[in-house]
Amino acid sequence: MEVTNHLSEIDRIIRSRRSIYPRMYNEEPITDKEIMHILENANWAPTHRKTEPWRFKVLRGDALKRLGEFLAGDYKTKTPEEMFSEMKYKKMLNKPTQCSCVIAIYMFRDPDGRLPEWEEMAAVSAAVQNMWLTCTSMGIAAYWSTPSAFINAEDFIQVHPAERCMGLFYMGRWDIQELPAKRGAVEHKVTWVTE
Repeated sequence: MEVTNHLSEIDRIIRSRRSIYPRMYNEEPITDKEIMHILENANWAPTHRKTEPWRFKVLRGDALKRLGEFLAGDYKTKTPEEMFSEMKYKKMLNKPTQCSCVIAIYMFRDPDGRLPEWEEMAAVSAAVQNMWLTCTSMGIAAYWSTPSAFINAEDFIQVHPAERCMGLFYMGRWDIQELPAKRGAVEHKVTWVTE
């Protein structure tokens, strides 16, 4: 394999990745080909014992409207009347339809249980990071969320018994702007051990 130095480009992509929320998306669609490219890169995440535990369910079209109705309906059913917010209800109802697609993220547990569950979850998280960085490089906005209503939503979407939901990955186009971000100095998070 030829070694090339693209470090500055990798740095730029990693450091410009942001959570970009559906209310900021425009109506320009993301193509199926682009989605498959993003998921192909997810498929190259590190995976112990090559279990490849990530699974994806791509929601498009009418499924987005149905998702909004499901999330908003769950909120309305489970929220006491005195705590219910019509604004929050409408936000949940509309959020999915503001997206070009939503990808439901699942971990498919190794049937033989050869690995601790946290390693499988870490592999799925690495796959999502690959998705997010690919989206950033393609100018696609994305946001990973774990709505409690969807975590056990087997009645919304068909799920294998070994699959565990790890959230929803909202995606859309947006009118690109620089979004500020802040991180504390890495020096405060590193300990050097030399003996």
